[in-house]
Amino acid sequence: MSLYAIGDLHLSLGLDKPMDVFGGGWDNYVDKLAAGFARLNDTDTTVLCGDITWGMTLTESLPDFQFIDALPGRKIILKGNHDYWWATSAKISAFFEQHQMKTIDILNNNSYHVGEKAVCGTRGWFFEEQTGSEHDKKILAREVMRLESSLKSAGDAVEKICFLHYPPVYKNYVCRDIIDVMQKYGVKQCWYGHIHSFGHRAAVTGDFEGIEYHLVSADYVDFSPVEVE
Repeated sequence: MSLYAIGDLHLSLGLDKPMDVFGGGWDNYVDKLAAGFARLNDTDTTVLCGDITWGMTLTESLPDFQFIDALPGRKIILKGNHDYWWATSAKISAFFEQHQMKTIDILNNNSYHVGEKAVCGTRGWFFEEQTGSEHDKKILAREVMRLESSLKSAGDAVEKICFLHYPPVYKNYVCRDIIDVMQKYGVKQCWYGHIHSFGHRAAVTGDFEGIEYHLVSADYVDFSPVEVE
């Protein structure tokens, strides 16, 4: 029973919006994802770090979720900035149940225990004091609250691992509020997506202020889930 992570699948099986047009390894990316997941088994769990499907609604996204549901193991999903289909947890769960999808869970103000680890997290947000709007400030404040709710729900007996869509550190940017909450709850690992292409060069990986950061955007990890050690 192993824990894996990957982000930014950007599926569009029911829409004409394939990522192949961007090059940079995205050609035949659906086949690559299927091959990457093929080495997992049904006792494994994979966290999908946002930007899951281009569908604007749950109905438009159905073929994408059916593809995900058929992949080996359990999948835990969190929201990305392009997940416009996202609804309340109750509506998403009801949609999955209606379509007999049983391997996908939602990470939203909650947590999941996988062995001796607790899967915690939220979308996150980019906000810079000098240039950010009041609207962005409010979004970040909500994301900080969601992250704290998730971490608190995990209890004290397990290692808390944080999964985000937006990176809390990138180039010279530091999201102090998100990092402070992770440090408050003793988080030692943070896994995130969102960063693509030339942005990979500026991504922060490795230790920063006592937390180990891992970028798992699909095109960065060659469309194969990465095991969380």
